[in-house]
Amino acid sequence: MGRSDQSTAAPTAGLSDANPIGGIAARFSPIRFLLTGAAPSLVRSWQRSCAAPPSKKRSSLCSTAHKCDSATGQHGDLLDLIAANQRLTTLHDTLDEARRFLALPRPEPRYEPQPPAPPGSPEAARRLFAMSEPLRGTVAEAYFRSRGITAFRNCTSLRFHPRCFYRPDRDDSPEVSEAWPALIAAVTDLQGTITGAHRTWLDPSGTGKAPVSTPRRAMGDLLGHGVRFGVAHDAMAAGEGIETVLSLRSVLNDLPAVAALSAAHLAALRLPPTLRRLYIANDADAAGRHAADELRTRAEAAGIEALPLTPRLGDFNEDLVNLGAVELSANLRVQLAPEDVARFVVNKLTLAETS
Repeated sequence: MGRSDQSTAAPTAGLSDANPIGGIAARFSPIRFLLTGAAPSLVRSWQRSCAAPPSKKRSSLCSTAHKCDSATGQHGDLLDLIAANQRLTTLHDTLDEARRFLALPRPEPRYEPQPPAPPGSPEAARRLFAMSEPLRGTVAEAYFRSRGITAFRNCTSLRFHPRCFYRPDRDDSPEVSEAWPALIAAVTDLQGTITGAHRTWLDPSGTGKAPVSTPRRAMGDLLGHGVRFGVAHDAMAAGEGIETVLSLRSVLNDLPAVAALSAAHLAALRLPPTLRRLYIANDADAAGRHAADELRTRAEAAGIEALPLTPRLGDFNEDLVNLGAVELSANLRVQLAPEDVARFVVNKLTLAETS
């Protein structure tokens, strides 16, 4: 198709402030569009659509008709021309450029109201976790540091809520507050889907738990699931409490682990099908020992080697706080399978620097 100066001249008569779409066509002239390879007849067709009275056009930025040049096969609408001229690759950026030229405000985001989630449901747990914030620099991080825990690798399952609702029970005083800072832990299944959440209400100072009768509560579908740190393949550790498991990971920070949140849930924990070795963190109380025995029996029945990890004191967080990371590491080193020592144990120099 031949091109001449006459064919590339853009008729701009009839464009006015009352015709903003036509104004876009006037700005993005055919001569400029020719630089992108658009056919002149196609450009003129767009301009005729843009120059039509407003009553003839549809009411949107993409209101001009979809045009096609029979000689070249090029087709599109005005937004396609804007994108080609400005070298834009997404509809979002193209609309932004059109709005910028027309000095139009950005559209207000539309939020569809969600129906309330049933209290204590998995959906309520997912919403609570989503509205919480990352751990770093929060009261929750200060709480962990007060417990000797400073390693937070692969801890995306933990978040913080600055004012988490607390429903007082009959053992609370009438003056107890209904909102406290809280550690929020996501409970997930083997596929990583959030099925529940665990809340630990904290004192605003970060030095301990909130002064309420039940500072720990869980919600959602918990049985068989847990709070996971890292992705387990052939080896992992399992324990009851979050602090217990994070204390282990202070010296075994490449070992995937899961906190089951209670002795009963530890006994019922579902194990990954790829697992070949399971380390079970024993608590010193009778319920903890019974849960560990139940889990070990189930693991061995599935062909998984189950090895106990026993603290020197009441639990591994007590060991970390009272004995230090170096002593905790030395105690755990002799309880691991020899091939796992090199894989998972943090070296002594690093532990000494962090203690």
